[in-house]
Amino acid sequence: MSLVSIVVPVYNEQDTVPVFYERAAAILDRSGCDWEIIFALDPSTDRTKEVILDLRDGDQRVKLLEFSRRFGQPAATLAGLAASSGDAVVVIDVDLQDPPELILKMIDRWREGFDVVYAQRRTREGETLPKRMVAAAGYRVIKRIAEVEIPPNTGDFRLMSRRVVDHVVALNEAHGFLRGLVALVGFRQTSIPYDRDARAAGASKYNKFFGSIYIGLNGIVSFSRYPLQLISIAGFVSALLAFLLALGYLIAKLAGAPFPLGNPTIVIIVALFSGIQLFSLGIMGEYVGRIYDEVKRRPKFIVDQAYGVETDGAREGAAAVRERYGLDR
Repeated sequence: MSLVSIVVPVYNEQDTVPVFYERAAAILDRSGCDWEIIFALDPSTDRTKEVILDLRDGDQRVKLLEFSRRFGQPAATLAGLAASSGDAVVVIDVDLQDPPELILKMIDRWREGFDVVYAQRRTREGETLPKRMVAAAGYRVIKRIAEVEIPPNTGDFRLMSRRVVDHVVALNEAHGFLRGLVALVGFRQTSIPYDRDARAAGASKYNKFFGSIYIGLNGIVSFSRYPLQLISIAGFVSALLAFLLALGYLIAKLAGAPFPLGNPTIVIIVALFSGIQLFSLGIMGEYVGRIYDEVKRRPKFIVDQAYGVETDGAREGAAAVRERYGLDR
């Protein structure tokens, strides 16, 4: 039987973990596959860890990675991928906005030969208007300028074959924008449309609004050089405007026409060019900062404790990754 790994990043989710497990386990038992659920836990201030370990006491297919500090959702997801040993791996949030029932359809499409099956949102219940506006704008920008095709209205909720997971983890990029990394790897991909539900309980503990902006910025900077090209265009346009302004002043002076000179003109010109320069430096700083992060090669995550994560039966690629990151405990 095929093994399906479910990777679930969690942080302060003591109320939603049991509900998620009940729904996911019921669905996975109908899949005809062996399965495991790997919770990738940022150290929490509530009883999330204890709840997961209680579930593990009753079902050894529940596994846990706990990090030494909070590394964030993208790093937790990559850690879960590195620790997984399934023939197929599904990434899903614990809040049940992404319905576990969709996993069965994903498995069916995977059996048809697709390496990546991503869930594509038709509606987004339970999300604020600013969050939806940021998401819509971000997807449009990424679609226009990204060097790889990143499907719109998709999150991390997707199924990936073993070879896709191994290639994604082997990329070893410091900023883990999963949607972009999967698109970069390629292979046969397809989508399943669905309506996103509201959270099952409580409020998100990850900073969804600013987190979405940060993730979107990662997608733009990591998979497009267009912002750098935009700086060149802005510089050319600014120089052209300065030349035209100087030419206009010269013509007006020669024609003897009265026109205002002095402090207002200087302030406008200085403010214009200073703004363009600071904006350009900010864009260049994003790229330089990512180069700096990649050169340092610091680990994206550090595992404090691991429960049930073993290399027995794992494919060679995943086993090598787990050994490299010290996940075999």
